[in-house]
Amino acid sequence: MAEKIIIIGSGPAGWTAAIYAARANLSPIVYEGEPSNIMVPGGQLMYTTEVENYPGFPSGIQGTEMMELFKQQSKRFDTQIFTEDITSVDFSSHPFQLKTSEGNDVEALSVVIATGARANWLNLPNEQRLAHSGGGVSACAICDGALPAYRDKVLVVVGGGDSAIEEGLYLTKFASKVILVHRRDELRASPIMQERAKSNPKIEFKWNSIVVDVLGDKIISGVRLQSTINKEESDLDCGGLFIAIGHTPNTSFLGDSLELDEKGFIGTRQSWRTATSVLGVFAAGDVMDPYYKQAVTAAGTGCMAALEAERWLTHEGLV
Repeated sequence: MAEKIIIIGSGPAGWTAAIYAARANLSPIVYEGEPSNIMVPGGQLMYTTEVENYPGFPSGIQGTEMMELFKQQSKRFDTQIFTEDITSVDFSSHPFQLKTSEGNDVEALSVVIATGARANWLNLPNEQRLAHSGGGVSACAICDGALPAYRDKVLVVVGGGDSAIEEGLYLTKFASKVILVHRRDELRASPIMQERAKSNPKIEFKWNSIVVDVLGDKIISGVRLQSTINKEESDLDCGGLFIAIGHTPNTSFLGDSLELDEKGFIGTRQSWRTATSVLGVFAAGDVMDPYYKQAVTAAGTGCMAALEAERWLTHEGLV
């Protein structure tokens, strides 16, 4: 028997979709995913320490605690949860066919994909350690830049595209100085973004440089740079490191079943909607949002996807 709705993913988008679907009597099933070296159930907030920009938590909240609260709220309305991955899908016929990492075959009348996107890191051992411990390394300036730990500090941003420039400009509101490290001698960002960065007195550039090590024990104290021209190394003191080299959406399990954009994010039929290229399949959160990438917007699209799924199922006479 086909399930009414299956939700793949367990970040803010997935849990919000589950809450709305459960309250609409759709008996949702969430496949929250298996822990791995690149992602864990709960998504990127599981790697975040203090969350201060989500409404309703005036004193802030730990990312792990927030995701547990989301999960518990979905369970309150009898959402079924499986700690498995969906490894492949077949959307060519209806009901849809899904296969789990435990080898189970599942049928669904509708599907919400909320598998998120993982930040691209430099994959340096101390970078990962300090990022996971809240030691001053982050992949989201808008999420973390306003935290007291970063105020009036020299902050380093790695990257050369529009995202890196946007993050650098945002950090100038709080930092004493922002140093943008880029492996080339010119930026990849759009001309207008380059102009804004170069005209900002708080932004400096380290050209033809890459970060080869992150310095510090409990808290970052600096980064080690290497010249891309002559391999010469030098140390740069800083109070924070922000990695802005893009995100990779978690869509590889989809194969060619849905239309994706050039970066692998799921495309939607209309702006401000969550319906994908296949009727009955919806996308929510960072897996379909390469622009905002915030917990609150992910939760919003999770709500939208559940509402759209419920209305589609009703219109088709499936519930």
